Amino acid sequence: MSHEFCEVMDNNRCYAAIDIGSNAVRLLIKKVKDNENLVNKRLSKAMMLRVPLRLGFDVFSLGEVSGSKAVKLRRLMKAFRQLMKIYEVTEYRACATSAMRDAKNGKSIIKKILKDTGISIEVIDGQEEARMIYNNHVECLEDRTGNYIYVDVGGGSTEINLLANGGLVQSLSYNIGTVRMLSNAVKEESWVQMKDDLARLTADFQGINIIGSGGNINKLYRLADKKDKKKLRLPVSSLQALYGELSPLTPEQRMEAFSLKADRADVIVPAAEIFLTIAGIVKAEYIHVPVIGLADGIIDSLYAKSLESRE
Repeated sequence: MSHEFCEVMDNNRCYAAIDIGSNAVRLLIKKVKDNENLVNKRLSKAMMLRVPLRLGFDVFSLGEVSGSKAVKLRRLMKAFRQLMKIYEVTEYRACATSAMRDAKNGKSIIKKILKDTGISIEVIDGQEEARMIYNNHVECLEDRTGNYIYVDVGGGSTEINLLANGGLVQSLSYNIGTVRMLSNAVKEESWVQMKDDLARLTADFQGINIIGSGGNINKLYRLADKKDKKKLRLPVSSLQALYGELSPLTPEQRMEAFSLKADRADVIVPAAEIFLTIAGIVKAEYIHVPVIGLADGIIDSLYAKSLESRE
């Protein structure tokens, strides 16, 4: 965790994003560098904190967040509040995704957090989640005119954006996620729907490759033997081989053999399955792996709004 404090000067504004996911909760703080001419390089990371709360394991098996996890989430929001004060954050947005969308007690937890900490959490739908990540990612593409399918695999859902000739064709969201799979809570019709949609939508496009997002694909990229480091892309054949090595092992054996943390060792295999399934349907050869996610998308949208309001 780096500690570059944002100075209290008007031209050193700080933005924060809180991403309450089904596997982990993240706080990302970025500061604005006004001396940078390129707009997409103006935001630099001041700190990132990831806490594996794993809310999805409660929600996808019990239907709600357990009392002990709700207490931990409240404590975590209090801690995030203090960190945002220390970094003198000028604007933030807190978004909760799939697990909180499904939790029966989600609204009451959010209400209590607002009362206790002053942090207002929005539960965003899959479509908005997909769009926000897409908006952030499009900056990073070398070839803006190619055909891509942007895939973000989370604990509770998979968000998909189809990009053709540099434009967004469609945003889709499915209740297929790693924690949901481990909880045996993915309905067969979700798989069928995703496969049908993808086959139909990509039938007219040639040479589609995948842009992958989420902590698991970043880890899979790092673990893979054969990869294109220059272009940050992972051949699907390499992912298949790695999946073959990981899949038969228990989470404990994966931790030992691949130096994985406990909260990564179990979800990494279902994540690989989702990516391989999608790659098979769209006949992709590569998965591009830039290291950004929802939290970056949240901050970028806050920054873009602040630029608009200044104009």
